[in-house]
Amino acid sequence: MEVVLSWWRPRRSGLIPFADALEAVGDEGAMGTYDDEVPLSQVMGSVSRSDDFDDDFRPRRRTDRFQAVLDRFRSGSIPPAVSLVRLGQMYFVVDGHHRVAAARAQGWTHIAAHVRRICSVAYVCSCITVADLPAKAAERRFLEEVPLPEDIRRGLWLDRPADWARLADSALAWEFRQQRDRRGRADVDAHGLASAWWLEEVAPTVSRIRADAPTDLVDVQLYITELARRDGVADLSWPSPHCCPDHTPPP
Repeated sequence: MEVVLSWWRPRRSGLIPFADALEAVGDEGAMGTYDDEVPLSQVMGSVSRSDDFDDDFRPRRRTDRFQAVLDRFRSGSIPPAVSLVRLGQMYFVVDGHHRVAAARAQGWTHIAAHVRRICSVAYVCSCITVADLPAKAAERRFLEEVPLPEDIRRGLWLDRPADWARLADSALAWEFRQQRDRRGRADVDAHGLASAWWLEEVAPTVSRIRADAPTDLVDVQLYITELARRDGVADLSWPSPHCCPDHTPPP
């Protein structure tokens, strides 16, 4: 039997195109605009120029325009605010690519920005990559079927699309059994059933196995490993942790 859990993650491969990211994680509508000092480490995508910069936001081709912007930074001039779109904890540049690149080259940690925030179905942490988008698309499809609360969504991370499908099958099977057995859930909507599945099935399972598991794994990683164990996957091993500050496992 094929081992379902493969946890190797490729390195970053360039700026994330906004259109690709939004398609993957799902658009739940705009949440307004605001001005802020944005961490440059979280500005990792572009609306229209993802091919012009590498994954550290360095121009792939240095131009007179970039040099002029860099010279203004070096002279101490305060640049105008850049324009960004925010998905979760990641920002995509609409206008101001060279200002972001120059600020990073000068060692700035933050930059002034006009920000338009968009709510997504799947949570966007600050360290996803282009290579993660297929898994995020699978996560979005899972959440469309199993609409978990926002606080739980923030802690979800699985690397493989197949594991999200396995998780959806588990949740929907559990919900079917609850409705079949008529355990007082006839009038519970999809959101209520999703929350009940997590609280009554996932949380107790994770609590039972966490004492013997690596402490840096998030709950859904432990649960998907338990599902694989139940299915008799051979040579099963613990997954590798997702090293992202937005995904903090329970104590």
